[in-house]
Amino acid sequence: MTETLFPNNVKTDGPVESGYFKKGCNPFAQTGRSKLQHERAILNQQIIKQMRMRAGAENLLKATSNNKVREQVSLELSYVNSDLQILMEELEGLNSSVEVYQDVQETSSIPLIPLGLKETKDVDFSVPLKDFILEHYSEDGTNFQDQIDDLIDLRQACRTPSRNDAGVELLAKYLSQLSFLETRFFSPTRQLGIFFTWYDCFTGVPVCQQNISLEKASVVFNMAALYSQIGTRANRQTQAGLEEAITAFQKSAGVLHYLKETFTHTPSYDMSPAMLSMLIRKMLAQAQECLFELIILPGIRNEFFSLIKMAQEAAKVAETYSQVYQCMIQNPIKNNVPFFWSTMCQLKTSHYSALAHYFVSTALLDHQLAASDDEDKQEKALSQLHDAMPDGPSPLDILKNKDERRRIGKAHLQRAIMGNEEAIRTHALCRHLRKLDILNDILQASHKRSLAKFEQYEKEDEFTDYMIAPDIISKTEKKAEMEVPAATKVKVTDLFQLLGPLSVFSAKQRWTAPRTIRLRLQDRDLGFTLKGEPPVQIQSLDLLCPAAAEGLKEGDYLVAVGDTDCKWMGVSDVMKLLRDVDEEGINIRVVSMMDSSSQPMPTKSATYCGGLPKTYSMICLAHDEDNKNPKARKVAKKPSFLSWGLKNKLQSSSTLSLPSADYSGGQPRSRPCPTFPSSYNDSALY
Repeated sequence: MTETLFPNNVKTDGPVESGYFKKGCNPFAQTGRSKLQHERAILNQQIIKQMRMRAGAENLLKATSNNKVREQVSLELSYVNSDLQILMEELEGLNSSVEVYQDVQETSSIPLIPLGLKETKDVDFSVPLKDFILEHYSEDGTNFQDQIDDLIDLRQACRTPSRNDAGVELLAKYLSQLSFLETRFFSPTRQLGIFFTWYDCFTGVPVCQQNISLEKASVVFNMAALYSQIGTRANRQTQAGLEEAITAFQKSAGVLHYLKETFTHTPSYDMSPAMLSMLIRKMLAQAQECLFELIILPGIRNEFFSLIKMAQEAAKVAETYSQVYQCMIQNPIKNNVPFFWSTMCQLKTSHYSALAHYFVSTALLDHQLAASDDEDKQEKALSQLHDAMPDGPSPLDILKNKDERRRIGKAHLQRAIMGNEEAIRTHALCRHLRKLDILNDILQASHKRSLAKFEQYEKEDEFTDYMIAPDIISKTEKKAEMEVPAATKVKVTDLFQLLGPLSVFSAKQRWTAPRTIRLRLQDRDLGFTLKGEPPVQIQSLDLLCPAAAEGLKEGDYLVAVGDTDCKWMGVSDVMKLLRDVDEEGINIRVVSMMDSSSQPMPTKSATYCGGLPKTYSMICLAHDEDNKNPKARKVAKKPSFLSWGLKNKLQSSSTLSLPSADYSGGQPRSRPCPTFPSSYNDSALY
């Protein structure tokens, strides 16, 4: 059990605390990030407590007709709604605490936004797995206690991964073990009784399922979050640090895309397709920002073509953040994304757009077309800079005419000043942004630089109405691309490999209980031959041999010879064990495959939200049937328990009530489009 653990005297990449801990995990690390994650866990517990109180109060309000009781319950509900609103604001504050994730050496870079880890509750695999091993595999479950403990330790370690490649590898190992676990123990025809509970990263709302896909999807989400934290932590004042940040954000986007394409119908909204699409764009935008910083790291030459190139690179960053911002302000994402995130993206859009216009104005104002310059090349660069050339002279005439260069250059400079002022205004809108002193310093410095250049070229007797500079076409030498890391698939050893080869001994297969057969030689012949890969099968059975008389059948799997387990042995290894059979014979154990078509119908997968179950598959079926045939609708949608204090336009009901059958026979009504958080009970439809 300690093969992946390190004692105190072993050197590791991270700090070593007292006792043992798994590689890639340090639960005792007293860092700002770990403290934030601990606060997130506490808030999640408080949110679920308030949700249960609200559910009980609303159920009582629905059940009672006593006016005095209803008044008291309504008053309590108002208090609960207020508490929930406060808790949600505190959780939003944690998602906005980006300064603790930044590199400690950062002094002149705009902060980046990391993605927080999803929190979970402890899971005890011991009793359900041992029961399943005894019932399904006919093995003593206590013999696998060490393997079960290793699995529990691995999952516990994944709750506090270190912020480096070792932490990502730790999550990947657990993800690989989950694939083995799903095949070994999670049958499509029965529930194992293991409940996985995960909290929404943005709202703190818990989702509990017996479906292991929720566990796998949440681990993949945390891998993406960990990559984003690695990228945020990188030192962006060095080339190596910027390259590390670019790679990390591209991998984070790749993992999120893998999650979106692989795990559909996730019941947690932070893993819905709409939210994942926004997160992918955000990670790629931050990677593009780091690419821009990498280009300007050596410095920007005050030369025409270099300035034009930098202008288009900055315009590309502004464009990517603008796309992210447009995603964030759409329903239902805007109701769940922290206000800090959307304002930061809006701020960066204005800032980098202003920077692009400043570079163009510098190229036009500080440089004149000389005889030694390549006129055709400069004309081409200027003509490809704007999406629409301003009315008037051609690009070549603008380059040759000093007044025209000055007029258009000052127009771009005005756009730069306006962008700087918009960024400063946006910065003042959010209290979490106002806490970032370095951000305010950068914005103020950019604004002062633009104003200084404008004053440099301003004439007292000039009263010309300045034109509005056209938008700059974005262009980049290297576009940020999604990168699916190899860490999503790590080779690990199946913890429960002693149960036998996975191709045969899996949860979807059924066998008879192991039967003991006494083998005796008859004319130096066993009466059968062996075939196949481990485990070997009985073939060419002589029905008149003694083994057949004792119950041996054609196609039986040979699992043991004497006291030797041979599930993983090939034909040659098993024949070596049978070669020395004497006249007294030897006992073998065999199992027979049963017809899986006779198994009972699968039970419904229960999803638990706020402590009460609902049928996930029935919700999906009801949603599809409603769209196809409104008259055949049988599942009535209940209002959400996440409408924090808002009046519900639908009928009054428990916020934690389940979708229930409607036998009233009334006229069908149209189902409104579900949004979050106003329709959390339909979250499985995302």
